[in-house]
Amino acid sequence: MYDDNVESVTKTGRQILSKLSLRSVKLCRILVCLSYFFLSRVEVYRGGEYLLLRERDSRCRLRVICKDQPGIIKSVSEFLFLHDANIVESNQYTSEDDNLFFMRIEFEIPSVGSLIYRLRSEFAEIADRFVMDYHFELSNRRKQLVIFVSREEHCLRELLWQWEIGHLHADIRMVISNHDDARFLVESLGIPFHYLPVRPDTKAIIEEKQLNLIGKQVDFIVLARYMQILSPHFLAAFPNRIINIHHSFLPAFVGCNPYEQAYHRGVKLIGATAHYVTEELDEGPIIEQQVLRVSHRDSVNDLKRIGQNVERSTLFQAVKWHVEDRILVHRNKTIVLV
Repeated sequence: MYDDNVESVTKTGRQILSKLSLRSVKLCRILVCLSYFFLSRVEVYRGGEYLLLRERDSRCRLRVICKDQPGIIKSVSEFLFLHDANIVESNQYTSEDDNLFFMRIEFEIPSVGSLIYRLRSEFAEIADRFVMDYHFELSNRRKQLVIFVSREEHCLRELLWQWEIGHLHADIRMVISNHDDARFLVESLGIPFHYLPVRPDTKAIIEEKQLNLIGKQVDFIVLARYMQILSPHFLAAFPNRIINIHHSFLPAFVGCNPYEQAYHRGVKLIGATAHYVTEELDEGPIIEQQVLRVSHRDSVNDLKRIGQNVERSTLFQAVKWHVEDRILVHRNKTIVLV
């Protein structure tokens, strides 16, 4: 009887501790999220400096592509000066192959949100003179993104973590997957999760469902190890607005088990490539590539772990540059102005 009482008390105690622990974890998570939220109202870390949000609210970005010719920088700078703008960052590049000029300028104007339409309209005269493709974007506008994922979660977890701590200045509208594995992870952060299994005979129907879910208000899509090939019809809805990640072994080690193939060949470098998706499989404009050195001492599992780490880092960097309007695309090449 005594042993039964002790066991009953012990079991009850464990249940209470379990509930308290779960509540403590939930409370800690809420407090952490609140602290990041309130801190993000004060300052955001970017490019080696802390940027006050009130400064970001007054900032705007301008991207330009045109034929290289005298007077471009002077005309753009004078235009911004005449509108009381202060240039805080400027990057430009000239392609000698086709004599093209690329530029990204970030500038400050008080209450720029109310002036953005006027800036776009009045800049048209300069754009016509130099035959420019140009785009103004408010720095504080949070881009709307959708993440696609299959079973491997390392890239998804990286994006969710960077978003949760405020380093990804975007809104994750939803996560779409052909597997149900990541549901708890995603929904625990308050992000909608949609499970849409794909079979060869239902692929077109599922893509239509995906497009209907996404709607018209999404800026871009991230394929965080989504192991399905998107159709030309789907890609046409998001030109240069779908980012994919894959290992760097292509085209050497194609098909299944690339890390095992690499291990048996004794590779010395492992890397990853993030690129925009086009109809040509894994051959879209490259945004970012990273590599890490490995050796004969690394097992297949070591190679997979190292490869996943570099994939996470590479994909996040590409997404961050896209969010910050640092990428200009020309033909099948990107100009990343950082």
